[in-house]
Amino acid sequence: MKEEFHYCEASVKLDEYSINYYYRKGLGEEAIVFLHGYPTSSLDYQNIWYLIPDKYSIVAHDHLGFGKSDKPLQYNYQLITQADYALKLYKVLGIKKVHLVAHDYGTSVATEIIARDNSSELKIDLLSVTLSNGSMLIDMARLRPIQHLLKNKITGPIVSRLTNSWVFHRNMKNLWFDKRLYDKDQMQEHWELLIAKNGRKVLPRITRYIDQRYAHYDKWIGALTNTHLPIHILWAENDLVAVVEMADRLKLITNSSTKTIIKNCGHFPMIEQPKNG
Repeated sequence: MKEEFHYCEASVKLDEYSINYYYRKGLGEEAIVFLHGYPTSSLDYQNIWYLIPDKYSIVAHDHLGFGKSDKPLQYNYQLITQADYALKLYKVLGIKKVHLVAHDYGTSVATEIIARDNSSELKIDLLSVTLSNGSMLIDMARLRPIQHLLKNKITGPIVSRLTNSWVFHRNMKNLWFDKRLYDKDQMQEHWELLIAKNGRKVLPRITRYIDQRYAHYDKWIGALTNTHLPIHILWAENDLVAVVEMADRLKLITNSSTKTIIKNCGHFPMIEQPKNG
């Protein structure tokens, strides 16, 4: 974590579960809020927080089942519910004017929030949305073998139980374009957060978010085609899973979008190239 960035880490009980979050109070009314990806945590963005001007508040939380948030065993980890928890947290923190930044898993949480904005259900003023390397266009995704195994009800618990630190690092490093930039210490922190608090046991349930992208495809992709929000498509060019062609298609289907392609970068631009991602 950069010394220049001063934040508080806290947790809040929403319904019956504890949600961990990082927060910096800004000088102005607007906030930049982050929705992290799978299977990591809100610390994905720790390398860029210090780059954000002081006028913005910053909120980054661990989705239920991730990081330091609770990981209930008997829980149906729905992306729609993850949106509920995000919005409840913003309400607790008094955040009303929001720039939403989402990566990977978080992009589907973002499209659920956009759908609610389209139907005037939100209690916040959603000012803009940045979508980064998320397989919302699930028909175009090149899923990794371990993702298929983990989301399967039979093989998922077995694979999760057998997965160790070495396997985690091997799979994560493969997602980097420049392997020399892979920060093993930082990613080891993500591994330890992943397995903490029943993490192995809930991982197969969480991984079934992939199936939810198929089930809610029309609603979530439809939300993108109908929104008039400013959408920024920020995409790493060399992603092996959320391929760059997704960015091109997203640009075509959105009304008010801009597109930035990050060259020579893999799936985690905010870690591999923090000043660009």
